[in-house]
Amino acid sequence: MADQEEEDLKMALRLSMQHSPPEPKRSKPRDAAAAVAAASAAAAGGSSPEDGRRMQRELMAAAAEKRMLAARSAGAASPPSPAPSPSLSPSPSPVSTTPNNEKSKPVPRREGDSWSNQGIRFSPDPETSMGLVQHEGGPCGVLAAVQAFVLKYLLFFPDDLHKGASTISPNLGPKASSQRQFQGSDNFASLTDSEKLRALIRSMNGSKDEGTIKALEGLPIESASDLQKILRVETYSVHATVFRRLEATLPVFQSRMGALLFLISALLSHGLDAVQADRDDPSLPLVTAPFGHASQEIVNLLLCGQAVPNVFDGRMDLGGGMFLKGVSTCVEVGFLTLLESLNFCKVGQHLKCPNWPIWVVGSESHYTVLFALDTIVQEENELEERESQIRRAFDAQDQSGGGGFIGVEGFHQVLRETDVRLPPEKVDQLCSSGFIVWSEFWQVILDLDSSMGGLKDSSGLMGKKVFDLYHFNGIAKSDLNGQANLGSEAPVQRPRLTKLRVSVPPRWTPEEFMAAAPSGSGGDPSSTKDAEVAKHEPPQHAPLVDCIRTRWPRAVCNWVGDPPSIV
Repeated sequence: MADQEEEDLKMALRLSMQHSPPEPKRSKPRDAAAAVAAASAAAAGGSSPEDGRRMQRELMAAAAEKRMLAARSAGAASPPSPAPSPSLSPSPSPVSTTPNNEKSKPVPRREGDSWSNQGIRFSPDPETSMGLVQHEGGPCGVLAAVQAFVLKYLLFFPDDLHKGASTISPNLGPKASSQRQFQGSDNFASLTDSEKLRALIRSMNGSKDEGTIKALEGLPIESASDLQKILRVETYSVHATVFRRLEATLPVFQSRMGALLFLISALLSHGLDAVQADRDDPSLPLVTAPFGHASQEIVNLLLCGQAVPNVFDGRMDLGGGMFLKGVSTCVEVGFLTLLESLNFCKVGQHLKCPNWPIWVVGSESHYTVLFALDTIVQEENELEERESQIRRAFDAQDQSGGGGFIGVEGFHQVLRETDVRLPPEKVDQLCSSGFIVWSEFWQVILDLDSSMGGLKDSSGLMGKKVFDLYHFNGIAKSDLNGQANLGSEAPVQRPRLTKLRVSVPPRWTPEEFMAAAPSGSGGDPSSTKDAEVAKHEPPQHAPLVDCIRTRWPRAVCNWVGDPPSIV
């Protein structure tokens, strides 16, 4: 019997060391004797067997907690072993570590481990050398946001990366540059280390110290108090000074704690009180359990400078003085999400149409980056401008949180604001159910003559677009298109960069678009892009295509090789 009790206590000890909360959640540890008395009283009172088992679990957990406290006290009293400890750290004074005498026991993995083992480093693979490598899930929200800004400077400001100081206005966009057209190069293998590091420093607003990196690699980060011991906060008010300081301390952010230190820097720069004020519910964690993913507040803070939890434009009034906070200003790089294609949320125009054609892409569990080399993909043609105008008026009346439907009164307001004059029978048909769906309304607009505010086009060519997008996933994936021989034991593991050809028809479904595409001999020989569309294979599909369609409705995509992965 004594042996069984000992085994039960050992099991309770193992369970209490897990980082998921114990099932019977208690406000404080119970005294073992009190727990025994409570269990006896419950049994005498005729309680259920489940109550008895619950009391027994609490008894074992309390005993385990006492053992853990006793073990810690014994460890603190014992003399330290002569194992070496690092003498360098980011803090003003050296940091010593407490050696672990139990070398034979494996350390259980915690949800925060991915954050304390993720540096901000570029991929060594030539094809993806412009990309930041992610080792495992967790910090992808921070890495993807930094990656988006790195691409902004690498693609659209390559000449400025050779300068020694920060000279680029952080809010400079193509519209503010005398209508200059910006076009980047896809020769990523030609990027030098100096160019990439300077782009990284600019996106975070250098010299390598191997000693500092080695010291940081050995620092034990087991708790928040351990991290606090090595932190040093420095405050700057001049952008150029920050640039020079980042250049000097870049090895710290390239170390295994780089992503975590950068997140802390961003939170402190915005101000912790301001972060909490931006949020709808300040009680929720910024890093979500159980896998340690960055919340939408963190991603929004890095993209738009506000830790708001939603991705729609402005604020949503819920009535009674309650409202939800969204993105209030235009942004440099944008955001798309798979959740919008599933009707779980609505991304506003601020994030969909950023100053630069670069987007962080969110899935259910990961963040990646989508970008174009040419800013012309952001320019709207006649059809897109009219569609955007009508859609903005429609969304202003949409009280469903992005559900894509409005009431009859709001519908009449949209018709007045956009100068759309529908025949009475069409108005009655759209209003017959009491609410109007966007997709049905848009099809009516496409069939309505331009003299009445519609976009009827007998040629079927107005609004057709063809362009290229690139997708980067920083976490290592099995690349079946790699250079490994067919007889090798495993496929190549590396970050993945995929080029997509995107075709946006004016109104057809993808099937109608492909069926109506002109043949090579019958198309307009002066239109190179039309000829390219005709040569395309049937459309391919992946979850990323659904994300792209939230930005370019009706888009069809093609790529070579493995489908792009957003997980």
